[in-house]
Amino acid sequence: MKPKTLAIATLLPTIALALPAQAENLEHTRQLLSTRQCAGCDLSNAGLVFANLAGANLVQANLMQANLSQANLQGADLRGANLVGVSLNGANLAGAKLDGANLSGADLRNAYLVGITYEGVVATGSYLEGAIGLPTQVGSVEDFYRWAIEDERKKDYVNAIKNFTRVIERKPEFAPAFIGRSAARLQGGDTPGAIADARQAEKLFKAKGDAKNAEIANKIATALEKPSEERPKKGGFGKFLVGLLGSALQLFLTRFPIPFL
Repeated sequence: MKPKTLAIATLLPTIALALPAQAENLEHTRQLLSTRQCAGCDLSNAGLVFANLAGANLVQANLMQANLSQANLQGADLRGANLVGVSLNGANLAGAKLDGANLSGADLRNAYLVGITYEGVVATGSYLEGAIGLPTQVGSVEDFYRWAIEDERKKDYVNAIKNFTRVIERKPEFAPAFIGRSAARLQGGDTPGAIADARQAEKLFKAKGDAKNAEIANKIATALEKPSEERPKKGGFGKFLVGLLGSALQLFLTRFPIPFL
């Protein structure tokens, strides 16, 4: 090989590595936006933020790493689509068909998912925090429990209740989630709900033969069942429980990091 040819051949791999990632297929993007019919299209890396794609046909489309944040995908057909790494942050997917789609690594935070179909979906490593209307088979129990604990610590009791509820939907015999939700409900002003959750935790602990924790749950419920004028006023729920049961609440929130019992 001549020196000049050899030099060019040597540079080719370096040049290839320096090239940018595959660009968006603008022809397919225009087709989607104008017709909402793009089955099998290559829409990888497409910028579709706030796009109105209600009812769009995206069967088996490649949307890998596309940005669909805040997009309207209500009723869209995404069956079999490649949604790996896609951003659907805040997107409206109400009634969308997602059967057989690959959502690995997808960002579904704050997405609206009420009424979606989800049979055979792969969602490994997807981000679901704040998503609304998640089917009960979607998401990791560990993730929801971790988020709920973080919400409690940040005093975000609305989201704590949502995430503890998701744990309970997936693991209804997991008593610590009821204790955590009891705390969040009381802080949010729902005393009857807080009592009901503490009583349910007591029942579940008893069923497992855990008399010690059943007694703690009973003390929480009994204290909350007292007339409000008989309960401590200062410091809110956190200090109230700490004063009553020492560090019991914290024990419940940290003692069971993996709720697969």
